[in-house]
Amino acid sequence: MSDLTRRIEAMHRRDVTVAWAFVLGLWFAIIFVALGTWSLAPNGAARLLLLAGGAVVLLFNTAAIVAMLRHYREDRDFMYGLDIRFLDAARDAKGR
Repeated sequence: MSDLTRRIEAMHRRDVTVAWAFVLGLWFAIIFVALGTWSLAPNGAARLLLLAGGAVVLLFNTAAIVAMLRHYREDRDFMYGLDIRFLDAARDAKGR
């Protein structure tokens, strides 16, 4: 395995980890807010509406992250290879 391939895999793995951490953080935040504000809702209909809104936010944001990760996986070599070449060029230019 070449050095470029290893670097691409490392960058991709880090981006996937960070993306899932954001998704997990969003889920925890929405659940925390729902539990913390549950008693503030005036009635059952308002609670149902707030739960539905939170579920929609979670669903669409999670789906967006999954789609982004799928795109990253499909174009991984091109996108990360380009990033690595620019990072290497910037490091070389700074070292001069």
